[in-house]
Amino acid sequence: MRVVAIGIAAIVVILLAAAFMLFSNLPDANAFNARVEQIFVANDDLTANADIKLLEILAQSGTAFSDVLQSYRTVIFVLLVFATALMIAALVFLVTIIALNRRMSEIERAGIQVSSLLISREERAVYINNMEFSLTEAAIETLSVLAEARMDEEVLSGAQIEAMISGRPVADCDEAAGATRIKRLRDTLGNQMVSALLIRNIARKGYMLSIDRDVIRMV
Repeated sequence: MRVVAIGIAAIVVILLAAAFMLFSNLPDANAFNARVEQIFVANDDLTANADIKLLEILAQSGTAFSDVLQSYRTVIFVLLVFATALMIAALVFLVTIIALNRRMSEIERAGIQVSSLLISREERAVYINNMEFSLTEAAIETLSVLAEARMDEEVLSGAQIEAMISGRPVADCDEAAGATRIKRLRDTLGNQMVSALLIRNIARKGYMLSIDRDVIRMV
């Protein structure tokens, strides 16, 4: 928040300085009228109707110039206010995006923060932080195997997962079959962030749930 406050203050100061320089260098709105008045005073001998008519036209032109210049000042002021609002909004959005990116990086490093994970085989559902996910029978079996392994602090290979679910010896199971079960479980969970951070793939070792084992319950 301190960075946002400093940035907003810097934007306001810069635009105020720009506004001051711009308005101070604009010509005086009454400069034209003052010049016409000098012409009237310096030329008392302009008494012909044509001369007087010309001076009246000049005076009217000066008034028109004054009105136009005043409208320009208003337009410039509105544009400066609009530019200030846009720059402040852009700064706030930028800081928000940076904060979200940092938060996402922290989540990716630490894994998903799960305070409770309840697996219900009967309902074929899993409750993650009170969020309910309906799973297929194969997916619930895969998740149950991973949960049991996590409670035992074990990392399971794809072949071990397949063996535990199918009941066959590990030597007779294919690594790809277990990987396929993991993929289907992630697809069933649906939420890409939840599935990617909940189920961690450890290179050359296998799969595990990246949560605290104490939060796991199975019914």
